[in-house]
Amino acid sequence: MWHKAVTTDTMTPTPNHDMLIPVWPAPANVRAVCTTRAGGHSLPPYDSLNLGDHVGDVPQAVEANRAALAERMQVRPVFLQQIHGTHVQRLTADTPDGKVADASLSQLRGVACTIMVADCLPVLFADAQGRAVAAAHAGWRGLAAGVLEHAASALGASLSGPTVPTLAWMGPCIGPQAFEVGDEVRAVFVAHNPQAAALFVPCAEGKWLADLAGLARQRLAAIGITGVYGNDSTTPWCTVGNDSKFFSHRRDRVSGRFAASIWLA
Repeated sequence: MWHKAVTTDTMTPTPNHDMLIPVWPAPANVRAVCTTRAGGHSLPPYDSLNLGDHVGDVPQAVEANRAALAERMQVRPVFLQQIHGTHVQRLTADTPDGKVADASLSQLRGVACTIMVADCLPVLFADAQGRAVAAAHAGWRGLAAGVLEHAASALGASLSGPTVPTLAWMGPCIGPQAFEVGDEVRAVFVAHNPQAAALFVPCAEGKWLADLAGLARQRLAAIGITGVYGNDSTTPWCTVGNDSKFFSHRRDRVSGRFAASIWLA
């Protein structure tokens, strides 16, 4: 079911590839993947590698898809109950699926920090010395509430010794050509940082096209994380515009979920 070959985060189209492998200077013991919608058991409209157990898909299909992902990764992905908040769940060897959180942190082998998305932005973090990893779910609400800051802070607090850079990789999300928001969303971000205004383009009365990945890069830069890789806000990273590769709730309304995972090997 899983093809041996995988794409890189350059998004180069290649036949029969069903996963993205981040290209970033993470330590050798840090592993990460981002699934696509290909290579699973779910039937339309969840076809086919739907990892969400809360979207109406057949439970047995979701279970089979999650088992296939675990087999492919050779670690256990820990799925959260994401609520667009800021709580960071520290993973242990026996942390069950379903913990209410929008980010997770791990310093252990055998478990993978895992974020499900279908338009929101998954952000993976790695300590540059390979001592800890984290993952965060950044829709606009979580981003505005500070989920990236909370995840990065928790990662730093988990470490002892000299401070080293934190690296970040951003996966696919709704792109700036598709993410229409109202005045109230723009106001939240501009109030936090006036420079965010440059990441909103007017498209109708009281409506704006927002660059979610750009807003995330801005928030990361503000806390000193400048080594940011992956999603550069171009069209190949847009979940809405790439229906054969990514799930999108905004595009389809009834949609599966793909996932980004990071772990220590």
